[in-house]
Amino acid sequence: MIPSELRYTKDHEWIAVDGDRGRIGITAFAQEQLGDVVFVELPEVGRTFAQGDQFGSIESVKAVSDLYCPVSGEVVEVNAAAAEQPEQVNQDPYSTWLIAVRLDNPDELLSLLDAAGYGEIVK
Repeated sequence: MIPSELRYTKDHEWIAVDGDRGRIGITAFAQEQLGDVVFVELPEVGRTFAQGDQFGSIESVKAVSDLYCPVSGEVVEVNAAAAEQPEQVNQDPYSTWLIAVRLDNPDELLSLLDAAGYGEIVK
């Protein structure tokens, strides 16, 4: 099931917005395609990214995939637990966020997919 409260990219990232902040992770579809996640590379707090910029990578037993920022913003928090125990991504991809950003432009959220739109891409 694709959570309806999140917004999605075509690259299989999700963002959960709370005020001027957003937590970002990967979708269940992405983690299923990757298989067992063994490593997550995340940026340092304070780095800024434009919408669509690569902010890190995720490695599984099958492949390495880039992670893309769904919105422009500054990294305000990194989920160290996910970096230390990357298998959390496989166990619960929708509650295992990777980074939190302060949104530079909340209007960028309008360019992201809702759950129904994302569901069309992955069906």
